[in-house]
Amino acid sequence: MRVLYFAWVREAIGVGEEEVAPPAGIDTVAALIGWLADRSAGHAAAFAEPARLRAAVDQDFFALDASIVGAREIAIFPPVTGG
Repeated sequence: MRVLYFAWVREAIGVGEEEVAPPAGIDTVAALIGWLADRSAGHAAAFAEPARLRAAVDQDFFALDASIVGAREIAIFPPVTGG
């Protein structure tokens, strides 16, 4: 699955996207974030406060408890504000 990172999440991790293959049991956005946090110090810093994150699964916004089963793309980003 393709994981996209935006804004300060991308800056902390050091890449804008990566291909990952989560193990069985990683079936929600929150579980994915927890699993990704162990990949590097940058991932750990970006995902230290999951409540500060938002996600899109296959380009639709979802809560962090949303299923990622069968998803092709997950985007993780800070809250978006309008102007």
